Parts: sequence; C-alpha cells; structure tokens
Amino acid sequence: MEQTLKIIDWGFKNYSDSLDDQIALVEAKKADPSLPDLLIFTEHNPVFTIGSRTGAASHLLWNQQTLKDKGIELHKTNRGGDITYHGPGQLIIYPIIHLNNRDLADYLRKLEIVMIRVLQSFAIEASTREGKTGIWIDDRKICAIGIAVKSWISYHGLALNINPNLTHFQGIIPCGITDGSVTSLQNEIASLPEKNLIKERFVVEFKSVFYELSH
Repeated sequence: MEQTLKIIDWGFKNYSDSLDDQIALVEAKKADPSLPDLLIFTEHNPVFTIGSRTGAASHLLWNQQTLKDKGIELHKTNRGGDITYHGPGQLIIYPIIHLNNRDLADYLRKLEIVMIRVLQSFAIEASTREGKTGIWIDDRKICAIGIAVKSWISYHGLALNINPNLTHFQGIIPCGITDGSVTSLQNEIASLPEKNLIKERFVVEFKSVFYELSH
C-alpha cells in the first residue's frame, strides 16, 4: 500500500512549540501507523539551537546579554548535529515519516538529493561536502540538515536560507564549521523566487525521491 503524504504549513511558530508539536505527531503516528506521512513547513523567530554533537555548546560565540540585545533565544535540542540558527527568512521543513528500511544514512542522503534538486530548479548548482552535513554552493552553506528519529519515525529536518539575517550567524560557529561560510538564495541569485514556489517544488521533489522511486 502506497503511503500518503499530508502537507502542513504552520506559518510562524515558536521553536519550542514546534518541537512539542512534532513529538505529539510522532507519538500519534507511532500509535496509528496508518496515519499519513507529514511534511511540515514553518518559520521560527530568531533562535540558536544546540544539537547533540559533543562540543556543540562551545560553538556559541555570543554571551547571554548579546543574545538578549539581539532578540535571539537559545534552545538545547535532541536532534543530531551541532549548533545552528533559525530565524525569519529561513524555510524550515520537518518531514514526519516512517523509515521503513530503518536506514538513517539513506534517509539523510535522500533529503540531500531532494534539496539539491529543488535548488537546481532555481538555477543554483549545489552539492554536499565530504565529511560535512547540509547543502553547499562551493564552500558556502545554504541549507542545514539535522534529523532525529523515534521508533523509526523521523522528525526535525532541514533549514533553507532564503533571505534571513545572515549577520546572526556571526554569533555561532555554524554547525562547527570553520572552513566555510553561510549564504542564502538572496545572495546567490538575482531574482528571489516566491516562498510558495519553493515549497511547491520541495513537495514535488520529496514525493519523487521518497515515494515514486520506491514503487
């Protein structure tokens, strides 16, 4: 039986609320596997999130007063990876799907393929970097990826920089990376596509990679 996919758009949602809601949706799917897979789009208010990687907290460069002055929250989270930034102008995508093959590496690779294809559709040639997470244009990171699973149901996901305040990344060593920088769609192409067009393209590529190719 082919798994159905439901698209949800939360609009702006506080990061901690979005995490609570993801957990609730994961638990619901765990209790009833017949529920559809979910693809959630959202944006967060400015927040630094610290992942589970050892030493991640040491990559925060700004002190509490600076965070307060700039209106940036700090949140420890249970996703994989290091420290990253979320804020307005960044498209956050949370797939909540059952990983039937129980293969995290395969799941991550498929997410990378989806995002690379999305960017290609807007004439941006992006790729992965050996030994590093996320999607890159040369040495400039345009999309962060941090995932988690519970009972082989995924949550957390991807953060695509459309037109966020890139100066906020100066408060961290993003994902612990010292040999690269952070970029955005706005910095890379002359005409910024509508956010809804990016979402629609993501849905198309996500379905293609995760469902159509598996049947």
